[in-house]
Amino acid sequence: MSERRPIFIGKKPLHAYVRAVVMAMEQGDRQIQLVARGATIGRAVDVAEICRRRNGIIAQGLPAEVTIGNIHCSSETLTQEDKRERVVSVLTIEMDGLGDVPEKEEKEEVKEEE
Repeated sequence: MSERRPIFIGKKPLHAYVRAVVMAMEQGDRQIQLVARGATIGRAVDVAEICRRRNGIIAQGLPAEVTIGNIHCSSETLTQEDKRERVVSVLTIEMDGLGDVPEKEEKEEVKEEE
């Protein structure tokens, strides 16, 4: 079984992570793993749902069907700069792209003659 490509969710806007999923699937990685810690867990759920529904212009570049597989919840202990340890929740969402990725439409450039 092949390894899933991880996409780590942070504080960037949602569309940045949706685009990361689209790019990974365009490159042939049809098995994706969204990984989020702490406060970004909600953002990971939103990204997974946008991709599953193929909602929005960016998500239209995904395969015909995107399914959400296993969802794993755990925790990690992180050591901060001041040497204190902090426990944070970690959510991992597995996603699979099924079908073909749509062909990119190339926009025709209109050249004005001077």
